[in-house]
Amino acid sequence: MKVAVIYASTTGNTEAMANAVSESVKASGAEVFFGTADKADSAVVSSCDVILLGSPAMGAEVLEDSMEDFYSKIESSLGGKKVGIFGSYDWGDGQWLRDWETRIKSAGAVLSAEPLMINLTPDAEGLEKCKDWAVQVIK
Repeated sequence: MKVAVIYASTTGNTEAMANAVSESVKASGAEVFFGTADKADSAVVSSCDVILLGSPAMGAEVLEDSMEDFYSKIESSLGGKKVGIFGSYDWGDGQWLRDWETRIKSAGAVLSAEPLMINLTPDAEGLEKCKDWAVQVIK
């Protein structure tokens, strides 16, 4: 199984989440394509069996700019794909992930787990939560 883990991070919080997610996916034996939204190859990501995307909440709870640009490139190729989304936030209630979830479902993707959000920097418990979430998504 090929799994893409693509993220955007401005303070390192979502990057820490992405690293934990990637570590868990690798431990499952899957082939992992790991990278940042500003450098990821949309064709490679679209060819993966599972796509895991991470973005912090920005401004009025929207995706980080490079993730918004990247997601727009792959959105039309998500029909029938298994997708999971995650990210960190400082304030708010997770509206950016709910909005993103709606977009992903509208694109025809399958969300096999609830979106994962962690307030600010993930602690040891939060990193374990990321690893457990990754296992659920790729089942």
